[in-house]
Amino acid sequence: MLTLLNLLSAVTLLIWGTHIVRTGILRVYGSNLRHVIAHNMSRRWLAFLAGIMVTAMVQSSNATAMLVTSFVGQGLMALTPALATMLGADVGTALMARVLTLDLSWLSPLLIFLGVIFFLSRKQTRVGQMGRVSIGLGLIILALQLIVEAAAPITQAQGVKVIFASLTGDILLDALVGALFAMVSYSSLAAVLLTATLAGASVISLPVAIGLVIGANIGSGILAFLSTSMQNAAGRQVALGSLLYKLIGLLLIIPVLDPLVHWIDSLNFSPQEMVIGFHLLYNTARCLILLPSVGPMAKLCAWLLPERPDINGTAKPRHLDPTALVTPSLALANAARETLRIGDLVDSMLEAMLDVLRGKQTAVTQEMRRLTDDVEALYSAIKLYLAQMPREDLSEQDSRRWAETIELAINLKLSSDVIERMLRKVQQQKTSQRRSFSEVGLEELAGLHSQLIANLRLGLSVFLSADPESARQLLREKRRFRAQERRLAHAHVSRLNRKIVQSIETSSLHLELIADMRRLNSLFCSSAYAVLGTSDTGALAVDDLTDITHSP
Repeated sequence: MLTLLNLLSAVTLLIWGTHIVRTGILRVYGSNLRHVIAHNMSRRWLAFLAGIMVTAMVQSSNATAMLVTSFVGQGLMALTPALATMLGADVGTALMARVLTLDLSWLSPLLIFLGVIFFLSRKQTRVGQMGRVSIGLGLIILALQLIVEAAAPITQAQGVKVIFASLTGDILLDALVGALFAMVSYSSLAAVLLTATLAGASVISLPVAIGLVIGANIGSGILAFLSTSMQNAAGRQVALGSLLYKLIGLLLIIPVLDPLVHWIDSLNFSPQEMVIGFHLLYNTARCLILLPSVGPMAKLCAWLLPERPDINGTAKPRHLDPTALVTPSLALANAARETLRIGDLVDSMLEAMLDVLRGKQTAVTQEMRRLTDDVEALYSAIKLYLAQMPREDLSEQDSRRWAETIELAINLKLSSDVIERMLRKVQQQKTSQRRSFSEVGLEELAGLHSQLIANLRLGLSVFLSADPESARQLLREKRRFRAQERRLAHAHVSRLNRKIVQSIETSSLHLELIADMRRLNSLFCSSAYAVLGTSDTGALAVDDLTDITHSP
């Protein structure tokens, strides 16, 4: 019982070490890996090589699968190069399995020792995160050694020999058992290593070991497909294609299995080396043979898993990829893109408000209610997404960007509420009380409304670019707006003094709308302060004084 527990703990340590390496690499080089995967895919060979390189860095083909499926799901990558990348990932994981089975016992304690020192002393820096990667690599090497040591006594147990004796070389049965190994251990690498150990102890024959290795590949494909169950159809198509390629590999090797086994058995290598070598040879040959077929495979996957139309009218987040949360820079970029979608919705609401003011529509339409619901849905999704990010691990720059993003999302949500309230006020005035603005008053509100839309768009641009000059321009526009708002309020009071009937009837609403627009303008312009900081805004005083003085 203790021996079995040691084996399970060693496999768990391997999984944990792989997780540490993956998260560390993604936090340090996440943006670069995204660029490599998503932007250099003009040819399938480039995508194939990118899959090998990324998998070698993150130590896991499942990690590469999560990255690729998320990119395809967000529309950042086409399905055809994504399938080529997944084939490269299969080769990459086989290469790393060969490297990690070398005698690296001296390297494990060194990596862990240096990694702990760098990680604890400089946790928030890039060097600290590379220390985290070093710890993970050391744990992987240590876990592989422990797996070999723990499996040795198990292979001598009579019950284990009886169980594996039932495997007589039936490729389909052996592949099924190998797939179960990979799924239980959550790692095809652990399943392949355990198979090599069993073959070295003469518990299983070479044909059985080859079947288990092929099954371990299929098991990793099943795991990747199951992990995409919460993604959209585009992301799941990638995992489906990768799984189908692994099943096709099984069909391709069945006719040549017997001569291949005889040839491998004739080589002067140990059983462990033959198993690991076959794993590398099989994955490389399979992926190179199937690489030209990624185009037809993409069409087949799109046919098997078509995109389904969204029957619910509420907007769904497009960019909030959960797998990117381990990479703060990627997650923050996703949240920023989704926040800009809210900005577009608020822009549409403002456009509709002008139609209501001019009397082109007399009620808050179903479209306006839908826009409000969409803003609420996206705001809630962004808020929950950012709440899942571990802020204690964020760098100072990422922490500042986190705060800017959530602040803008809140401001845009408040803006949508204000706009909806303004529309209801106008609707009530026009429908129940049958009153309308004077021609001059309406034109004043329309002019102020145009400035408001311009400031919203400039504010979103400042948030996206973080350009100081644009931020200063936004603050100047904000103060011009305030000056214009005060001038229009005074002009309205002057019309009251002249006893213009329409101005008297709509006076309260007119002034309330001006005050609401002032609040909206403040919400739209808040991104400038995040870019400049409080110390830089004082330098605007002289220029702004001139702007206000010469404002119309």
